[in-house]
Amino acid sequence: MSHPTAAVGRIVHYVSHGTPLRSDGSQQFPPACRAAIITEVDQDDPGRVGLAVFNPTGQFFHPLSAGGCVLLDNGAQAGGTWHWPERV
Repeated sequence: MSHPTAAVGRIVHYVSHGTPLRSDGSQQFPPACRAAIITEVDQDDPGRVGLAVFNPTGQFFHPLSAGGCVLLDNGAQAGGTWHWPERV
């Protein structure tokens, strides 16, 4: 099944970075999926978007300007990327 097209207002998942690694390699808070809404789409690369991210402790904005864009990662879902929500 193909994924939808990125567009302003679409709901996606943002993967948080988590807290910095400790000396033993663990993290106090590991990366986690967070709800987000697409606020901007790069017309040359629709995998690059601006997001409004909703965390339990507040909202964060990642605009396309100033290199704050977020890249699509439907595979590994690395921290700092977005992906389409899994179907449940």
